[in-house]
Amino acid sequence: MKLVPCASCPLRKLSLFLPLAPGELALIESLKRDQAMLRADASIIHEGQTNAPLYTLLSGWAFRFKTLSDGRRQILNFLLPGDFIGVQQKMSDASVHGVQALTDVMLCVFPREKLWDLYKDYPTLAFDVTWLAAREEQMLDEGLLSVGRRTAMERLAYLLLTMFQRAEEIGLTKGDTIQFPFTQQHVADTLGMSLVHINKTLQRLNATKTMRWKERRFEILNREELAKIAFYEPAAPRARRPFI
Repeated sequence: MKLVPCASCPLRKLSLFLPLAPGELALIESLKRDQAMLRADASIIHEGQTNAPLYTLLSGWAFRFKTLSDGRRQILNFLLPGDFIGVQQKMSDASVHGVQALTDVMLCVFPREKLWDLYKDYPTLAFDVTWLAAREEQMLDEGLLSVGRRTAMERLAYLLLTMFQRAEEIGLTKGDTIQFPFTQQHVADTLGMSLVHINKTLQRLNATKTMRWKERRFEILNREELAKIAFYEPAAPRARRPFI
């Protein structure tokens, strides 16, 4: 496979991402070991895998998860193009979570051992990596708040609205609609609810006329009212974020 040069990466043209100085871009290019294409449902990182590479998701969707010994799964968060994958794992420990492709994906591959070089020699890029890790923690905090305190309809509304807005930021939506790649089972595994409960809650949420989700096609009908249902409090306009 022919590698996509970092300078030609289509994601770098998006206003969402911070620009890099030419030297920083050249450094990232030098660190990139490979580019990988995986089919939907393929494992990107196995639970318990040691020394897994770091990845940047170039295209497609994926999710990070943990499982119990009996096979029950908790989806921790969904991953979209531009997300940096694997930094949560300690440098020499086995991964305590897995990452699975939700759709066909393309990934940039970086050797994990090179991460320390950034912290030693390139503090600006090292701060970017730290920022991305902090962003992941913030999303996990919101997920915990949903599971712990939001009602079933509130947490479903929050998840669907935030996933739409994340996709909207990188140009994956068409107006107020998107074809989500995840199923109700994925949503159940994210929100800690049964599939039956998700289905009933979705019917109630559709009845509010703020949104419509059928056969994975999601449409926002009234964003302001949907945000009220979700107890979603938008912050100030989102700052541009790093992209490794």
